[in-house]
Amino acid sequence: MGILSGIRVLDCSIAMAGPFAAQRLGDLGADVIKVEPVTGEWQRHVAAGGAGGNKINVSFLSLNRNKRSLAVDLKSPDGKQVLLDLVRTADVFLQNYRPGVAKRLSVDYETLSKINPRLVYVSMSGYGEDGPYIDRPGQDLVLQGMSGAMLSAGRADEPPTAAGQYLVDAITAYNAFEGALAALFHRERTGEGQLVQVNMLDAITTIQMQELSVFTIGNKPQTRSAEPHAHVYIRAPYGAFATSDGFIIVAFPKLKTLGEVIGEESFLTMEDEVDSWARRDEIFAKTRERLKTRTSAEWLERMRAADIWCGPVYGYADVVEDAQVKHNGTFVEYEHPTEGKVKTPGFPIKFSKTPSAIDRGAPIVGQHTREILKEAGYDDARIAGLEQAGAVAAGEL
Repeated sequence: MGILSGIRVLDCSIAMAGPFAAQRLGDLGADVIKVEPVTGEWQRHVAAGGAGGNKINVSFLSLNRNKRSLAVDLKSPDGKQVLLDLVRTADVFLQNYRPGVAKRLSVDYETLSKINPRLVYVSMSGYGEDGPYIDRPGQDLVLQGMSGAMLSAGRADEPPTAAGQYLVDAITAYNAFEGALAALFHRERTGEGQLVQVNMLDAITTIQMQELSVFTIGNKPQTRSAEPHAHVYIRAPYGAFATSDGFIIVAFPKLKTLGEVIGEESFLTMEDEVDSWARRDEIFAKTRERLKTRTSAEWLERMRAADIWCGPVYGYADVVEDAQVKHNGTFVEYEHPTEGKVKTPGFPIKFSKTPSAIDRGAPIVGQHTREILKEAGYDDARIAGLEQAGAVAAGEL
């Protein structure tokens, strides 16, 4: 039994951030009901990387395990009533509609909290529930650009580089996950539900607590270098460097120690907290030239022996085979009824008494519609009538 066993979540979200947050709740044992249109959620029809599947593409598969699918037309009166009936037994309602859509559908917090005052209602948006940007699309790369973070790394004369993952979506998902848990804890103490609001702009901004405080309190300008330094607020050398056979990371070592290891005599007399800033480009360039002369393995062995912070630059093939990743059980494998053997990232939080588990893979559209409606008290005749009217849809494996 997971730590959230007995908690029911209505997941009315799409794309990545919302489904990812709901999946984390499901991984902890919550009964997550994915409420999606009768034609299926948007992500079912958009395959990241072109990775399709037998019946479920990889994008959807990766974000919707440990959920049951209820396919329902919320624009029909009967379909909307189905959802309102389920709200009575729900603990968490999660949505990432554009601002105003929930109210138009009559599934906003004010409406649902009257039906169930104990409901924890999590509302996710791109920029907030109101304000000048509410009509703008909340897309990951767009928000990365607005975050300021892209101008904290790289060369001054080159275009900004995006993160190598869907960073804003992931951080927002964890904010929603954290908010839901905190609100459930409050409810345990008081018996009352509440509205929890998170948005992508605040999520990616507040994660830069240290960097933005250096700017706002320390008055240090965000100035990129001529060399591809990895962060404007970390002293040199700091970044990814080419070796004779690949790349390694070197993270702000003592200059004298680094000079001894790589054979750069000019570093031996430099002061870490003075020259590492004032001569940042020079230090980066000299380090880069020296590191080209040996293999990654050779440099990592020498630097680790000298207690220099360093590490390899992995591709995904390396990540999957890494010894510590295997030791941690970072990836999990399970059999999916339509997609076969699935290997995917697992659970980042370990519990000694209530471990996370995969009880079911991502569902096909409407796979659990009939099951969920029967639990809500609907008889077979009424379910059949709803299906015939197109208010709900039931899928078969």
